[in-house]
Amino acid sequence: MNFVMKAALGGGPPDVGKMLGGEEKEEDPDAAKKEEERQEALRQQEEERKAKYAKMEAERESMRQGIRDKYGLKKREEAEAEAAAAAEEPAAGSLTRPKKAVPAGCGDEEEEESIMDQVMKYLPGPLQDMLKK
Repeated sequence: MNFVMKAALGGGPPDVGKMLGGEEKEEDPDAAKKEEERQEALRQQEEERKAKYAKMEAERESMRQGIRDKYGLKKREEAEAEAAAAAEEPAAGSLTRPKKAVPAGCGDEEEEESIMDQVMKYLPGPLQDMLKK
């Protein structure tokens, strides 16, 4: 209660009177005009910032192009597009990923049989008989 009394008498913080339903601030007649000017200034600053950024990016791109020409490099987008096209080319008609190459001696049964035949040549006779069964 003491707090409410102080606020009513003007001894409290300035916003307490508003909270208690006291005086309301009058609307500034030029407020709409000032807000419109502020918005226009913000738009103009944003346009200037974008123009400055575009100019800087154009300068950077011309410098990049000079370096590309000097060293015979391609643009990153072009190089990535070529790499993607090369990756898609082998699997053009396939719905699955491309098969990996099978290392020698790891897949064909014919090769496995020929390896067994080579091993059998070096084994003594009784071991050969046991392995053939």
